[in-house]
Amino acid sequence: MPIKNKEKKKVFALRLNVQSMDAIEKWAADEFRSVNGQIEWMLSEVLKKAGRNPK
Repeated sequence: MPIKNKEKKKVFALRLNVQSMDAIEKWAADEFRSVNGQIEWMLSEVLKKAGRNPK
């Protein structure tokens, strides 16, 4: 049975330099998140601060 409230997500490739990826991996581990979850959280925070978050 499908979940009605589940967000649809777009999939895309993201290229990062090694230093940025290492920093994000460490930050994600510190916050008990996946790397993907960490990147989503980071983007959400930046969008909120810029007043560009549609939610």
